[in-house]
Formats: sequence, structure tokens, C-alpha cells
Amino acid sequence: MRARIRAGDRQAFADLYEEHARLVYNHALRLTGDWSTAEEVMSETFLAAWSHRARLEPEGGSLAPWLLGIATHKAYNANRGLRRRLAFLAHRPPPPVPDFAEETAGRLDDARRLAAVHAALSGLRREEREVLALCVWSGLDYAQAAEALGVPVGTVRSRLSRARTRLGRLSEKRQKHQRRQQHQEHRERPEPRKGRGEGRSEAAFAALPLREENP
Repeated sequence: MRARIRAGDRQAFADLYEEHARLVYNHALRLTGDWSTAEEVMSETFLAAWSHRARLEPEGGSLAPWLLGIATHKAYNANRGLRRRLAFLAHRPPPPVPDFAEETAGRLDDARRLAAVHAALSGLRREEREVLALCVWSGLDYAQAAEALGVPVGTVRSRLSRARTRLGRLSEKRQKHQRRQQHQEHRERPEPRKGRGEGRSEAAFAALPLREENP
């Protein structure tokens, strides 16, 4: 596969796209927090991969680290306005889906979950967000993540450890803040509120990666 892509084999590259497009898109979505931006990042990733195919190492295993490394860089470039997009995403309605109420509700829930993830990840350093996305969500092992980022394996391990620790602290802080808010609401409005307790809190959802095992 590497030899064919380096030689400009279009069918080999089409196969590569079919195999890894979803992985690249999901990675971009987690790093950017926006569906349309993630699509742009995915497109730019494969365009860059094709344009620079001659730079691909002739020997090696899966091409996922190569693609995700490009996607990480493209996502960073697209992430300059991250704070503005986060504020927008938190209130963004899902695209209209006529006559499919369940799908629309699911899309809205996806938007809330994505916003919750990014609210938590915003407290991490860039390199911590990237290694967390690569190792925990995209499923790369330490060596593959190191290849994608162009850093030593030990650096990946230390960054991931710091990311997990920091995310855990942020999650705990958010949970405490949420409990204080709920207590205050209860004091101001003691009657039961409809829907209380439904869904996942931002802090609880943000803590999900901590319960996933790293490959």
C-alpha cells in the first residue's frame, strides 16, 4: 500500500480514503468541535496526503498515524477561533430534518455532548488534547501516536498521563460547581423541577475518557 501510494496509484489512494475517512473525520470533529469544520479538515488532510505522498516512509505499518498526524495539524490551523465556535456550538440547533423528530432530537443531543467534551478539553493544553484524542478516542497506541505527532514515545506517555490527571481534576471541579448550583436552585425554588436529573452532566460526560482503557 505504501509503495502504491508513493507511486501515485489513484486506486490505492481511493482504498485508503475508504478505510480511514471516518477515523480522520471523527478525530477532526473532536479537535474542532464543529461538523462542517471537521469535514473541511478531513478533505484538507487527504489533499495534503496526496500532494505529499512522496514523503511517506516506504516502510511501516498502518497508515492511520500518518493521516491523523496531518489531520492534527490541519485541525490546529482550523482551531484558531475555537472559543468563538464553542460558544456558538453550545446554542446551535441541529440541521432541520423534516418529519424525523427522533433523528432531530438525537442530533441535538450530539451537539450538547460535543459541546460538553470541548468545554472540558478547553482546560487542557494543546499537546494534551491532541494526545488524548489520538490515544483514547482514535485508538492509536503509544508508538503510533508518537509517529503521528513526530515526538518520542515517552513524550506521548507523559502527555497522556498529564491529560488524564488534569481532565480528572477539571471534571471533579465541574461536578462540585454543578452541585453548588443545584443546591442554590433548590434553596431558591424548593418545588421539584421537571426533568431534573435527566441526561448526563457536562462533568460526568467529560470524565468518560478516563474510564476508557488506552490500547
